Amino acid sequence: MIPPAPVTLEGHGVRLEPLARDHHDGLVAAACDGELWSLWFTSVPSPEQTHAYIAAALAGQDAGHMLPWAVRDLATGRLVGSTRFHDIVPAIDRVEIGYTWYARRCQRTHVNTACKRLLLGHAFDTLGCRVVGLRTDNFDFRSQAAIEALGAKKDGVIRHHAARRDGSVRDTVMYSILAAEWPDVKRHLDSRLARHAAAHHGRGRQ
Repeated sequence: MIPPAPVTLEGHGVRLEPLARDHHDGLVAAACDGELWSLWFTSVPSPEQTHAYIAAALAGQDAGHMLPWAVRDLATGRLVGSTRFHDIVPAIDRVEIGYTWYARRCQRTHVNTACKRLLLGHAFDTLGCRVVGLRTDNFDFRSQAAIEALGAKKDGVIRHHAARRDGSVRDTVMYSILAAEWPDVKRHLDSRLARHAAAHHGRGRQ
C-alpha cells in the first residue's frame, strides 16, 4: 500500500479538496444548512468549533493516520461537507472512511455516492489497499443505511467503544469492503451514478 498523501479527487459533480484552514467559512456555512451539529450522535462541528475541528484533522494528517478533505459541489462551487481517511494502517494495507457529513440539501442525493466512489477508487486502485473500513454510531441509522447501500459488509458492533461529544459513550457499528469485493461495489456505484446522471439530464430537457 502506498502511504496516503494529500490529493484532489474530482468526478461525478463533486471535488474533494485537501482540507485547509481557508475552508473554514465554507464548512461553517455547510454545517449551518440543517444545524448539523445538533445531532448528538455526529461529529459535525458547530460554528465556534470549526477552527478546532480543522486543526485536529490537520494534526492527524501530520501524524500520518488521517487524510481529510473538504467536499465541493461543482454545480454551485460551494462547499457542502467534509470526509476523510482515518485509522490509516499501511502495515496491513487498511484505511477507514469516516468523519463524513454533508449539508442537509445534499443528503439523500448523489453526493455521498460520488464521494465514496472517488474515495474507494483512490484507496483500492491507486493506493493498493486490501480493505477499507467504515464505522458509525449505533444510533445513526441513516448512516448505517447509506453504508449498507454502498455494498459494504457489516463486521459487527463494538460495545461501549467511543466517547460522543456530549460525554456519553457509543456502541460503534463496523463495516468493511475487501479488495476482492471492490469490482462489484464499483460496478454498483457506477450504475447508481449513471442513473442519477440520466435522471438529471432528463429533467434538464423538460
